[in-house]
Amino acid sequence: MLSLPLKNLQATLPRSLKRLRKRLRKRLRKRLRRFQVAALCLREGDTGPEVLLVTSRDTQRWVLPKGWPMRGKTLAQSAMQEAWEEAGVQATPNGTTPVGWYPYAKRLKTGHSRYLLTLIYTAQIENLEDVFPEYKQRQRQWFPVAIAATQVHEPGLQKFFHRLARTATRL
Repeated sequence: MLSLPLKNLQATLPRSLKRLRKRLRKRLRKRLRRFQVAALCLREGDTGPEVLLVTSRDTQRWVLPKGWPMRGKTLAQSAMQEAWEEAGVQATPNGTTPVGWYPYAKRLKTGHSRYLLTLIYTAQIENLEDVFPEYKQRQRQWFPVAIAATQVHEPGLQKFFHRLARTATRL
């Protein structure tokens, strides 16, 4: 009598494991996509380091140029691509390791929010163009780092700028 349920269990086990593996892979892929990359564009201003901020398209609040990782590009290269599209910055990554990160709630088109982690990569600025893919949709402005902390809304980004203002007196 015990052999019948065991046979049924053995027959269904491989299918159950396959489904479980598939679900786990899908969840892992979703989790891996729950981060964005940002470009930290710095220059030496009259009173010390300045950071380039752009306005978001929807709410017009000040943010770093950021977006989703892109296939075929490293995370740092994706951040530089976002700097070009959103701010007109032609830059190369200043290393492959993020210099910081911050969490924030991204507002989705559905009205819901998704909590994301944004990895920050520094940009070695080569040129700043006046015409770029999103120039009609955004404003850009250089801010002293301490003032940039007061212009952004994300608390994690504010903390990052406060730390940067304390440590970076000159570039």
